[in-house]
Formats: sequence, C-alpha cells, structure tokens
Amino acid sequence: MSARLLPLLAGGVAALLASVAFAVTIGPADISTADVWAAVSAHLGLGESTLPPLRDGIVWNLRMPRTLLAAVCGAGLALCGAVMQSLLRNPLADPFVLGVSSGASTGAVAVVVLGVGGGAVSLSAGAFTGALLSFGLVLALSHSLGGSTDRVVLSGVAAMQLFSALTSFTVLTSADAETTRGVLFWLLGSLTGAGWGDVLLCAAVLAAVLAVCLGHARPLDAFAFGEEAAAALGVRVARARLVLLCAVALLTATLVSCAGAIGFVGLVLPHATRALTGSGHVRLLPVTALAGAIFLVWVDTAARTVIDPQEVPVGVVTSLIGVPAFVAVLHRGRRKT
Repeated sequence: MSARLLPLLAGGVAALLASVAFAVTIGPADISTADVWAAVSAHLGLGESTLPPLRDGIVWNLRMPRTLLAAVCGAGLALCGAVMQSLLRNPLADPFVLGVSSGASTGAVAVVVLGVGGGAVSLSAGAFTGALLSFGLVLALSHSLGGSTDRVVLSGVAAMQLFSALTSFTVLTSADAETTRGVLFWLLGSLTGAGWGDVLLCAAVLAAVLAVCLGHARPLDAFAFGEEAAAALGVRVARARLVLLCAVALLTATLVSCAGAIGFVGLVLPHATRALTGSGHVRLLPVTALAGAIFLVWVDTAARTVIDPQEVPVGVVTSLIGVPAFVAVLHRGRRKT
C-alpha cells in the first residue's frame, strides 16, 4: 500500500464512521451519539444495553440500517461510475448507462402494479429480475453489433428507452393514483423501510465487486489509452470488458432493487476523487467508494429532515447536487478540447 493511499483510506474510514454515528442521531427522537454507540455495542455483544427498548429500537432497527444502506449504496454507485468511465473512456458515463436502472424500474412496476408473481415476488426481487433482463438485452445487442465499447453504450441507450417506455405505459394504463405515487417515490430513489437484510445483501455484493474491480486495476489503467493500446499491453480486452460490465451490472442491479434509482452519484464522485488520487485505479477505486458512502449518508440525512415530517426522495436531492456538477464536467471537457 502506497504512502499516499494509506492516509486517504484512514481519513475516509474515520470520516465515514463519524458521519454514520452523527447521522443516526438526527431525527424527531432525541438520540445522542453516546446512545448510538451504546446500542451498537450492546447488539454486537460488547456490553450491556443501557437504553430503554424504544430508543434502542429507533437506533438499531430504524436509523442504523437506513444509514448503513445509504453508505453501501453510495459506495457501490460511485465505484460503478469510476469503472464505467474508465472502461468506456467517457467522463459522462455512470452505472445506469447499461440500462440496468430502467429494467429494474420495469420489474418493480410489474410486481406492484400488475401483480406479477401473485404476491410471492417482492418489489426488490422484481426490480432485480428486470435489471438482469435489461442487461442481458444490452449484452445481446452489443455482441450482435460487434461488441465494442461504443456499441455497449448505444445498446444501453436503446434498452433504457425501451424499458422506460414499458414502465410509463404500465403505470399510465394500470395503476391508480395511490399506487402511482408510491411507485414514483421508489423510482426516484428511496431508502425508506431499509432493513438489515438489505444492508447485508448489498454489502456482500459490494465487497465481491470491489475485489473483482481491484483485481482488474491494471487493465482499467490500460483502457485509458484505448482498446488497441490495452491489447498491446497484454490485456485480454474482450474478457476484461465482459467481466467488469457484468460486475458493474450485478452491483447496480442489487442496489437499485433495494433503494431505487439514485442518479448522479456515479457520475460526480469519481471526478471529485481523481483530484486526490490521480487516475491509478488501485488508489481511485477504494477512495471513490469511501467518498460515495460519506456523500450519500449526508444526502439521505438531508432528504429525510429538510422538510420534516415529509420526506424527499433521495434521487431528487442527488439530482439537485449532481446537475451543476454535470455542467462543470461538461465545461471542463470543453476546455480540454
């Protein structure tokens, strides 16, 4: 581990832990940081709980899983964005380029509005299935068109438009007003109702995908020079691209199935962290993941408190922050050309 990377990781982990501990204290119930640590310690078997059952439940069953899911989703989306931007050599790429978000939305709507599965299939399962179907379509289309990175992007755009149209058609023709409102809230990104099962599932997939991406750090570095240059450097281009695309799609599908579509995290955070780490992916990927985790913890905290007692969808807040950052990226790219 380089001397430059270690302080960044240590500082990032410390900032993330402090952010989680402080974010859990924010809300209608008066919870202190000491209460948070007491509840966590007790549930981890590190001491006796000194909190009343109600306060302990607020910390452990309501706020902590939601805050941790926000951290995992932020880390995963930022990681996927960094990989996609390097793999496709496009600074404006993000995890949803593959059409995964649109497919997940269609799957979720099919379950909630059409009743697909007869009540035996949950919204998350429907969203995950739709995301995988969308990605399968993207792979099939891109392969039939030659399999280059440009064809992957074009195939993703086609899949995105197709599944977005299917979602809109289903909602407009089959949903009542109340169902439409609930579906719309989920489509805009929501961490409401997060449970420990969601946290553990997303964290396990994130850890596996991060390991795969770090194992392909050198190929990702080589992709910055183009596919031909990467092949000349000994990279098995087609294999590396397929593995990374599948890893990104799997992680994005898992996150979207649990939290809905949260945009702009994967677009903005990689650009911010490159200023600290440089373009080397051994440093870029873990630091980007930590930055994304911290970012979404605070975005979710703002989303659930800024107009309390109502809640703003997380995707709305990330879009309000992300659009100016998107414009800044466009202008920076224009100055370089």
